Amino acid sequence: MLCMEDRVILVDKPAGMSSFGVVARVRRRLRDELGHRVKVGHTGTLDPFATGLLILLSGKMTKKSGEFLKLDKVYEATAVLGCTSSTGDPEGEIRDHRSKMPDNFDYSGIPKDMRPFIYAQVVPARKEVAKALKHFEGKITQKVPIYSAVKINGERAYRLARKGCKVDMPVREVEVYKIELLEYEYPILRFRCHVSSGTYVRTLAEDIGMYLDTGAYLMELRRLKVGEYDVKDAIELSEEV
Repeated sequence: MLCMEDRVILVDKPAGMSSFGVVARVRRRLRDELGHRVKVGHTGTLDPFATGLLILLSGKMTKKSGEFLKLDKVYEATAVLGCTSSTGDPEGEIRDHRSKMPDNFDYSGIPKDMRPFIYAQVVPARKEVAKALKHFEGKITQKVPIYSAVKINGERAYRLARKGCKVDMPVREVEVYKIELLEYEYPILRFRCHVSSGTYVRTLAEDIGMYLDTGAYLMELRRLKVGEYDVKDAIELSEEV
C-alpha cells in the first residue's frame, strides 16, 4: 500500500537549475515534511537551460521510473539559425555558420586573394523552413550528442567531452510524431514537437539547420508534456518547494 511518501511529483523546472538540483530541493522538502529521509529520483533530465515538466518519483514509486522513461514527450523549442554551438545549446561556444558560394557565383571585381573569404548568407523563406520541419517527421536516426548524460564505457559522455576525449557516439532511431512551425523571423525559429522517448531536441534543431544550410543551435527549450502528464498541473519551485 502506498503512503504519502510514495508520490509522483510534477515540477515546472526553472531555467538555470539542474535536474539533480530540483531532486535535492524536493528531497529536503519531503524530509522536513515527513520527518525522515525519503528517496527521490527524476524520470528523465532536462538540461539546465531548459524549463518545463520534470517528473519526480519518491519512496516506493522510484521503482517505476523505467515506465516513465519510455513515455513520449511534447516540447516547444526556439532555435537560432545562422549559428552553431559546440554543445548544440546556449551553454556552448557560439560560432557563425558560413556557407560556400555556389559554383556559378560571379567573382568578377573581387580580388583573387579575397575570394576564399566570400560566403553566402542563407536566409530561408518561411515555406522552406516549414518544408524542413516536415522532413523530420516520422522515424529518423540521431547521433547521441557528446554533451549528454549517456554513459560510454561507464563514464558520462559530457565528462569525456570536457576532458577533450574523442568519443564515437552511438546512433539511435527515434520518432518525431508531429512537428509544427509556431513562429519564424530569421534567425529565430520556434516550433513545437511531439517526439518519442530518447529524442534529443537540440540534435533535431542542429539537423534542421544542416538541412537548411544555415546551421542552428537550440536557444530555448520547454517541456510541455510527458505522456499524459502536463506541465499545467506542475508545481513551481519558487512557490511550493
